[in-house]
Amino acid sequence: MSSAQRERMTSQSEGARPSIWDLTAEVPAAPRLTQDITADVCIIGAGMAGMSTAYELTRARRSVVVLDDGRIGGGETGRTTAHIASAFDDYYHEVERVHGEEAARLLGESFRAGVDRIEAIVKAESIDCDFTRLDGWWFAPPGRTDDVGLLRDEQDAARRVGFTDAGMADAWPLSGVIPGDDAAGVLRFPNQAQFHALRYLAGLADAITRAGGQLFSGAHVLEVRDGTDETPCTVRLAGGFTVRARDVVVATNTPINDRVTMHTKQAPYRTYVIAAKVPRDSVPLGLYWDTLETYHYVRLLHGRDEAALDHDVLIVGGEDHKTGQEDYENEHFAALERWTRARFPISDVIAQWSGQVMEPVDYVAFIGRNPGDTHVYIVTGDSGNGITHGAIAGLLLRDLVNGVDHRWATLFDPGRISLKTAPTWIEENANVAAQYVDLVTPGEVQTIDEVQPGQGRILRDGARKLAVYRDESGVVSVRSAVCTHLGCIVDFNAAEKTWDCPCHGSRFTTEGNVINGPAVIGLAEVEREARKP
Repeated sequence: MSSAQRERMTSQSEGARPSIWDLTAEVPAAPRLTQDITADVCIIGAGMAGMSTAYELTRARRSVVVLDDGRIGGGETGRTTAHIASAFDDYYHEVERVHGEEAARLLGESFRAGVDRIEAIVKAESIDCDFTRLDGWWFAPPGRTDDVGLLRDEQDAARRVGFTDAGMADAWPLSGVIPGDDAAGVLRFPNQAQFHALRYLAGLADAITRAGGQLFSGAHVLEVRDGTDETPCTVRLAGGFTVRARDVVVATNTPINDRVTMHTKQAPYRTYVIAAKVPRDSVPLGLYWDTLETYHYVRLLHGRDEAALDHDVLIVGGEDHKTGQEDYENEHFAALERWTRARFPISDVIAQWSGQVMEPVDYVAFIGRNPGDTHVYIVTGDSGNGITHGAIAGLLLRDLVNGVDHRWATLFDPGRISLKTAPTWIEENANVAAQYVDLVTPGEVQTIDEVQPGQGRILRDGARKLAVYRDESGVVSVRSAVCTHLGCIVDFNAAEKTWDCPCHGSRFTTEGNVINGPAVIGLAEVEREARKP
């Protein structure tokens, strides 16, 4: 680690908070697109899913163009905790209940294949990303005796879907680390893994470009049009350039090409992470997940950067909530630190950040042909398994794009309908509908002068609502508060200094520029007279 990186690890960011991966890796820069271009496949999104798919398709000798409006890994992959898990975030026994035992078996098969594929690529491309195989431990906190039954159910389901070595454990590595009665029960999942997320993507970028793939940053996509077997798909970018390709893969965490359909099938959640120093070798290497409803997940950063240091870095995530539906985001960092200090010997917190996960209503991700399209494919609904899902997407989409049938296709089909999860679908969409009440409620402030430095507030201006932000130097930015996706009123995220949509998770900078879809257009500018107090 360079001295500059160490300095950055000890400082707090005033705006968007850098993750530990941002602070400990350099990702190669990609050029900007300066002309119209054609390819066999255009991939939108240079995160784990997009880059994995690009890697697989270049190996299949397809010409590939990857577009991202930021840098490689600058989206949710750079905000992850980089657990490479075949243990399933929403439980295999729940997948059995909703989709059946065969679907759960295929899900387990795909997850094992995803983890194995990452390891194979690391070896084949000699990627220096601290890839490590280790055990995963699902634990019921003290007093949660009902959760022990849940873990036993998961043990039985896991063995049915092929994890024959998963089982309840009498002892586990955190005995003696977590004070007191440290767990009511523990389920061990062997052969999990972890790595440094951005170093892995840097290695993929090198491999993709060596194979002839083209990567472009600063490429903000405005529109994706499906093609036919005779005419190509078209991808229209801000700035006027167009990419034409036989097939398009939208790998943007949540689809930017779909207006409504896919956004009724999943919900956006913010999740929080801290990285803190712990004494060297004081916490055993492993992946740890508790069974709480608002659960916690833990791992170590224990690689080449830490070899010369007197400490490891403990990475702890959790405290999830619906995007745009929380007024005190910074409190979640404080709660996460309290939870961690009560259980682990941490000292300084050296990084804290948040990310966004999409929770599908029926537990399984959506990877495949976009409903209603012929040559447009999507990857979304990762829940807490985004890294493994990204590798799975590469394997599945490689075959689908090449016209090869795949046994996982029906399981991950974005067009599927699961009647057993209809109550969840109704509940989530009722929650979205309730957010539109904000169109007629009063503002949070009555004048711009009430907005304090570093704050964002909603101001009613006659029939419309405005998103008002005052930076630390006193400069005010005013934009329409109406999300450009489906018209919800945005909410200020005090932790990340962004405007977040509570309906479908679109996020915008304080100046109104798009950070996350499904919106592709920024918050509208406001006429000058409306900016007066």
